[in-house]
Amino acid sequence: MLYQLYETQRALLSPFSEFASASSKLYSHPLSPFAHAPGAQRMAASFDLVHRLTKDYEKPEFNITSVKAGGAQVVIQEQVAIDKPFCRLIRFKRFTDDAQALAAMRKQPSVLIVAPLSGHHSTLLRDTVRTMLQDHKVYITDWVDARMVPAEAGPFHLDDYVNYVQEFIRHIGPNVHVMSVCQPTVPVLAAVSLMASRGEPTPLTMVMMGGPIDARKSPTAVNNLAMNKSFEWFENNVIHRVPPNYPGAGRRVYPGFLQHTGFVAMNPDRHLTSHYDYFLDLIRGDDDSAEAHRQFYD
Repeated sequence: MLYQLYETQRALLSPFSEFASASSKLYSHPLSPFAHAPGAQRMAASFDLVHRLTKDYEKPEFNITSVKAGGAQVVIQEQVAIDKPFCRLIRFKRFTDDAQALAAMRKQPSVLIVAPLSGHHSTLLRDTVRTMLQDHKVYITDWVDARMVPAEAGPFHLDDYVNYVQEFIRHIGPNVHVMSVCQPTVPVLAAVSLMASRGEPTPLTMVMMGGPIDARKSPTAVNNLAMNKSFEWFENNVIHRVPPNYPGAGRRVYPGFLQHTGFVAMNPDRHLTSHYDYFLDLIRGDDDSAEAHRQFYD
């Protein structure tokens, strides 16, 4: 029921968000007479902030079109190496006419970046991908929003996650490095451990960044909540069914908007200050700082 209420609220706020966007431009566009009225910048900043707090955020693009690799500027093309119901394995293929750079890139190792499946998109790691492309053949897990996966595709559990990672490693080949960021550190460790126990070739290295390998160490508010609540509490309070207006209607999920709310609730003062600073940056005309805020929260 909560998911349906959220979708209803989002639909109701959509026209107000568009109105706020148009009003912001009315008070900021240099050709608008309202832009020259007293307090116009403050009005434009206020409407812009309202727009960003109420708008619907679509999945952003990686927008990685070229990088410098092998001593030359090379073109990047996204290719889907494996397309599965809950995840696409994307390869960032590098192209160049420079023979020397091409020879250098062929010798470079492959890296599989396993992005989190946790309420946001893998595009959050675009800077990591862009940096790794300078010296690696890069693959990344691009998880599909579960509400877009038809119920006929079945459920997706931890063992499915582990199997996906194993399949991706086998596809790329044994001479691959694996980097897992945050939430996937546990399934990646399980996947590689199971492959090793079966005598399969395993990745050359594993990098596990910011993940709960041993959740007893350095506990956070998230750890404490997990310890103080039962499985039933989480199932009854954070798991909801996808509304009928999506392909995955009826699927039981932990909605992204709840995950985002929990993320903000861990440091509410920091996010409140960040939005207030964004408001002040707009008034001051500090476009660089305002754009950095937009990119992070987008």
